[in-house]
Amino acid sequence: MSSSDSSSLSASSSSQSIESDRSRDDRLRGEGMSAGVGTSGMPMEVVREVREDPPEELEESNWPAKGGYAWVASDVREQSSLFRWSRLLNSWLNCTPVISRGVSGDIVSLERVSAIDRVCHGQEGATEKFFYMYMCHFSQLHIRLPFDDFTMGVLRALNVAPTQLHPNSWAYLQAFRILCESLYLEPSPYAFLYFYDTRPRRPATWLSLISRPSISRLDAFSQSFKHFKDGYFKVVVKEGGEPHFLNADGSTKFPFSWTNNPLRYKDIGVEELSSGDKEVVGMLLIFVDKLPTKGLVRVYNSVHPIINIEGHMAQSGKKNLALFQTLRKEMTAKAKEAGKTDVPNL
Repeated sequence: MSSSDSSSLSASSSSQSIESDRSRDDRLRGEGMSAGVGTSGMPMEVVREVREDPPEELEESNWPAKGGYAWVASDVREQSSLFRWSRLLNSWLNCTPVISRGVSGDIVSLERVSAIDRVCHGQEGATEKFFYMYMCHFSQLHIRLPFDDFTMGVLRALNVAPTQLHPNSWAYLQAFRILCESLYLEPSPYAFLYFYDTRPRRPATWLSLISRPSISRLDAFSQSFKHFKDGYFKVVVKEGGEPHFLNADGSTKFPFSWTNNPLRYKDIGVEELSSGDKEVVGMLLIFVDKLPTKGLVRVYNSVHPIINIEGHMAQSGKKNLALFQTLRKEMTAKAKEAGKTDVPNL
């Protein structure tokens, strides 16, 4: 046999061996285990968990689509969710906090959606009231349940469901609240919305808050907030959570489902604000440079929030840092003199 034949035969044998090993590994993976070699050279089995999606979740793909939502933009009503699979939702929930500290976890049930559910769908056929939330609300924007009065007030004022408000606009809301609380100010929906306009579109899509250039004090969280549209799931209100989300007459404290008539805001005048709202607006207008929305949102996950706020202020400009420190000192003294205990502080 020639050396070339020998090399060919060796390569062929090696190829067959590799293919055989691959076939064996594929088979073992399918059986939930793989073969390995221990440090002693003895072969050993590594058991892998095999997860199979429940048959009822697979069957949902054959259900007919829900109708009656032609008023919603096609990219919204055609977007399915990753969380149609319960195993994916449970895995994500295991590593992401959703409920505020000190609040019982049984106020809501966090549930997957079906294969034909869409984020814009209403309460048709539901036996319990629910609303949708996006994964990014909790993982990136540090929103926690239940909502406070300020958040619910903004949703009511805009007449939108939580998922109908664009995540970038949620970031403005979160940053506004943390800034107000750090200065002993009471955040209010109309003081917040004073800085923005809205332009609802038809067919309905995500509502964005548009900064008023001359007075806006918060920069954009992201120039293009991506990869959030397929990460929604259901928040079902349980009996223990009704006081947080429902009024005494059973009506919801904010729109649970998408609406086809979000409110249009344009150049709200100072004269339309209450005296308390005017104080908040006037205080924030003192800042000269844009404030870092992303940095302020991250403070929600901070052990030392004031120190972190000052750090982000310094990055946005020394003037802002000096103003913040002066204002905080003044407002702290005023709060102590007035004996204020109802305004949350960090």
